Amino acid sequence: MFIVLQIVAFLIFLTCNAFADRICVKIIDGEKVYTNICEKKISLKKSYKPQKFSSSNNVSSISKQELEKIVEERSIFYGIDPKLIKEMIREESGWNPNAVSPKGAMGVMQLMPGTAVLMGVKDPFDPVQNIDGGIRYMKYLLEKFNGNFQLALAAYNAGPSLVEALGRIPNIAETQNYVRKISLRYSGSSSHYKIKKPIKAVVLSDGTVIYTNREDLYIWTTQ
Repeated sequence: MFIVLQIVAFLIFLTCNAFADRICVKIIDGEKVYTNICEKKISLKKSYKPQKFSSSNNVSSISKQELEKIVEERSIFYGIDPKLIKEMIREESGWNPNAVSPKGAMGVMQLMPGTAVLMGVKDPFDPVQNIDGGIRYMKYLLEKFNGNFQLALAAYNAGPSLVEALGRIPNIAETQNYVRKISLRYSGSSSHYKIKKPIKAVVLSDGTVIYTNREDLYIWTTQ
């Protein structure tokens, strides 16, 4: 029995060494994915073409359904849960592309002027630019606070410097209510960023073998 266990352990050791240098981690849909495809982009099987919407159009005519589609496309592209972004928008502007807060926050995701500049958003009232910039900013905050979406929400509302300095949600009524309302509706957790599935070998139609914990992926070459 002891000899059998030794053989099994040796085989596991060989297998780990064989693939250790080929396995990397990527974030897909906000979930950590282990894969041996490290030099190429990975996406979902469901493909899409980002919707174009120019600020020259009448933004008041864009529907909530169209805005939601932009959110879903951009969220998938950046690996953020669309549900979280939708709940943020509901709280921020009520899906109003022309919204302006008393503090000067603008558009669907209520970008402050400084944040818009930081994210390269030239027209904060263009829904595509605004949503894209807001999602990229939220992605930055999630990475900054190690996937803790409540701290990221607090930082989105009160500023990352304050949250980072305190290491918690600030004792600001507006910020605490903001985090509480979105968290209750979102009913999510940082578990989106944890491994949930074992690594498996997936064989593509051309014979390529991919080692990953997600089987619903396809590969396209980095342009």
